[in-house]
Amino acid sequence: MTKHVAVLMGGLSAEREISLRSGEASAKALEEQGFKVTRVDAGHDVANVLAALAPDVAFNALHGKFGEDGCIQGALELLRIPYTHSGVLASSVAMKKDVAKTVMAAAGVPVPTGRVVRRLEAAKAHALPLPYVLKPISEGSSFGVFIVNEGQEHPPQELWREDWTHGDMMLAEQFIAGRELTCAVMNDKALDVIEILAADGGWYDYHAKYAKGGSKHVLPANLKQNIYQEVQHLALEAHRALGCRGVSRADFRYDDRPGGTGELVVLEVNTQPGMTETSLVPEMAAYAGFSFGELVKWMVEDASCDR
Repeated sequence: MTKHVAVLMGGLSAEREISLRSGEASAKALEEQGFKVTRVDAGHDVANVLAALAPDVAFNALHGKFGEDGCIQGALELLRIPYTHSGVLASSVAMKKDVAKTVMAAAGVPVPTGRVVRRLEAAKAHALPLPYVLKPISEGSSFGVFIVNEGQEHPPQELWREDWTHGDMMLAEQFIAGRELTCAVMNDKALDVIEILAADGGWYDYHAKYAKGGSKHVLPANLKQNIYQEVQHLALEAHRALGCRGVSRADFRYDDRPGGTGELVVLEVNTQPGMTETSLVPEMAAYAGFSFGELVKWMVEDASCDR
């Protein structure tokens, strides 16, 4: 009997457009793998829609609020529809960057030092010694993120905006100079490591993430073997510490500059990594021998409740 998969996409967060792209790519690949697929744009009525649809599996291609933070996972648990990616608790904890850092640090995973600060406080005075990073505690795709550089007299003045939509709590973290690395975990095993180089020489912002040619991915990353293995080890440790399931992706900074600190830290863990044509996880999976179709098929077969 052909499995019926509901691909949850779009949604209500700031990452809606990216989710639509992730969902459409995944839906097409699942259809090519022989699944019956229904595309579901997840609005406030998503529970009613899914109850009426009664799919065998929900493929979660949502990003951000309501889709990545435990909300949709809770609805799927109540409906008893098996779903992909992480469960309620891991999704909720990983989405709250400050809580995730506490959990990872307790498990021995190195994270940047920092503190939580209210948005308007961060707008009035520097939250940390320069340079530092300011980011919303529950947002993805680099929305609302600022790098505050040496010599910057004032904090980001955009924080005063009345139309600010990224929440009132910000995480201020020390800026770790050096290289941007990422490593995915699939089936409780670490995949290979990618180094990300923004095409304009800047940082890995929204444009670098999603625009064609916005960034260059070096796979495998050119690292000393012991560092390469440590990135893989820490990606798996972070995945396990947060209780993730299915596929996750950990992002790192590594300061190997001449005279640098040598620090290797985990910035965050993404429980719903992007599945677009420029996304990192499909690239790592392909390097490990999984086509995009095989990757999404595995995710459907791995789906369950009580995750």
